[in-house]
Amino acid sequence: MRTAAAIETFLEMMSAERGAAHNTLESYRRDLEDAAAFSAAAGLQLTIAEPATIRAYLDDIAGRGFAATSQARRLSALRQFFRFLYTENIRADDPTSTLDTPRKDRSLPKILSEANVEKLLARTEIEAGDPKATTMAHFNAVRLHALLEILYATGLRVSELVSLPVTVARSDSRFLMVRGKGSKDRMVPLSGKAREAMAKYLGIRDALPQLMESPWLFPAISESGFLARQVFARELKGIAARAGLRTTTISPHVLRHAFASHLLQNGADLRAVQQLLGHSDISTTQIYTHVMEERLHRLVTEHHPLAD
Repeated sequence: MRTAAAIETFLEMMSAERGAAHNTLESYRRDLEDAAAFSAAAGLQLTIAEPATIRAYLDDIAGRGFAATSQARRLSALRQFFRFLYTENIRADDPTSTLDTPRKDRSLPKILSEANVEKLLARTEIEAGDPKATTMAHFNAVRLHALLEILYATGLRVSELVSLPVTVARSDSRFLMVRGKGSKDRMVPLSGKAREAMAKYLGIRDALPQLMESPWLFPAISESGFLARQVFARELKGIAARAGLRTTTISPHVLRHAFASHLLQNGADLRAVQQLLGHSDISTTQIYTHVMEERLHRLVTEHHPLAD
């Protein structure tokens, strides 16, 4: 099978059988096409590449300055691709089976303090209640307030947040049912403040005829029909600057980290946080263990009778 056809067949399988999201499929496509271009330059189809060719490709992207995390992601895509070829009897072997994953240092996530999150939310609430704002400015401010309250209350991925269906706001429930990676559903609790902010936003949203018929909670004129992640990230940095915070430390993902870290700091169980974040593997959540270690150390030093 030619490489281009094999990649398309693999992506179709990932979509149909594993429910891979559009962004995930595009990432696989870019990674595999880059490997195919390297293999083609050596006069080979990627589908018949040997371990030495794959190893040379990994050396090549390392030489191009790709971080170890990016190298590992490329190898992961190739592993799944060749495993697919093997199970479909397109190849008799898997050339990636003997290759080691590039070693990567696991960096700690950027985390906002509880005080800075409170400052950010307070500034957002003030702007949402500004009586002098124009109609559009008021709508944007109330929408941003709802977005931030929901994000910090639930720890949703930004893609999950902006693509929430409007039905979640109409259910008047203390929980959200979220469809995450791999089309897996999970239930996350919604705080009172988040519900209030969402209800206020919904009242304004429903008063705008051009938005009433949209199935999305945060509709927008875009290919997807809902608010783009980049627009939300830009608005978040703007409100952070007006709140007196360093914009380089702020992003939707940082607020997701804050949600998880603040839960653990205040006594939450790591397994519970794993479920709330939608991590399929506990090892992904264990990046936050430094937070638990700090809490346990503080517990001992503050309460043990022999502590200094």
